[in-house]
Amino acid sequence: MPASEGANYAPAPMPRPVVGPGEFIFAAAHLDHGHIYAMSEGLIGAGATLKWVYDSDPAKAEAFQTRFPQAQIADSEAEILADPEVRLVAGAAVASERADLGLRVIAAGKDYFTDKAPLTTLAQLEAVREATARTGLKYAVYYSERIHVEAAVFAGQLIEQGAIGKVVQVICLGPHRIGDPNTRPSWFFDRDKFGGILCDIGSHNFEQMLYFAGAKDAEVVSASVANHAHQEYPTFEDFGDAHIVMDNGATGFARVDWFTPAGLSTWGDGRTIILGTEGYIELRKYVNIATGEGGGHVFLVNDDGEHHIDATGQVGYPFFGALIRDCLDRTETAMTQEHALKAAELSVKAQLAARDLTPRIGNRPISVT
Repeated sequence: MPASEGANYAPAPMPRPVVGPGEFIFAAAHLDHGHIYAMSEGLIGAGATLKWVYDSDPAKAEAFQTRFPQAQIADSEAEILADPEVRLVAGAAVASERADLGLRVIAAGKDYFTDKAPLTTLAQLEAVREATARTGLKYAVYYSERIHVEAAVFAGQLIEQGAIGKVVQVICLGPHRIGDPNTRPSWFFDRDKFGGILCDIGSHNFEQMLYFAGAKDAEVVSASVANHAHQEYPTFEDFGDAHIVMDNGATGFARVDWFTPAGLSTWGDGRTIILGTEGYIELRKYVNIATGEGGGHVFLVNDDGEHHIDATGQVGYPFFGALIRDCLDRTETAMTQEHALKAAELSVKAQLAARDLTPRIGNRPISVT
């Protein structure tokens, strides 16, 4: 790689499986979100053995088994929880039900790996904190827009190497494509179930802001949400933003929305901009628009010059192997419990504090187009 492309900032070695067959057995349960497939792929790629799958809808379990034929279809959640070989349960339940599932998994003496958002209320947060503190078991979270994106993984390594000095601001843009609403489950449009846009897809961004800035806590300074264009779903939110100040003086801004147009070649033009005292990084995670290029792009500017690095195939996804070893060794190398739940806390608090900008007449949202 030429020096102009950032050769001075070499990626860490690609991760490899951390356990052998049968050494770490997990199950998948409650398949309400498609992330369960990527969560399972990540664990299997790190060496884990998938034994069970369960969903109350047999069709979902059968579709999952088609993708992962090694998984036996369980008759019930209880069958999975009673299996002493299962060390971890991965779940992608309806967002408002993820905490209760996690508490049942922990009560059964197993570690839990949930899709984001990991919970939707402060009461759930307190219950999870109490259970993890009391048992020492894990409530791990699939914040996929960092841990399962090579550009974001490499950006973390660059920051650790001092490539941009001290981080002073993180800007996260998380647009998504809603697609055909008829293909979405009913809970997707029910705020009580998906938690609100800042709690749901915004959780990715709060996690990234804390991680890239090296912060442990933050205050929500301002937040807003709106339903600009989907009034047929009165409790849905298609836009949200938030501004936070972190405990180390760094600031963060996040914008999330469901307005990705059909003309984009992928589901969302997710970007992150990280400003440091000695340079900055921009991540174009999923697409480099109008170039015919996919994602994985890391743009680095510092005193050494301008660098463009394609992280695809360079760093892999070390989170999954680290999580497996953490479960076996009772360590916290993949992500601390405090960090995972702090991101969730900020997501819920931003949602609760958000000003609703939805145009209304009386109590009904109206279109302004």
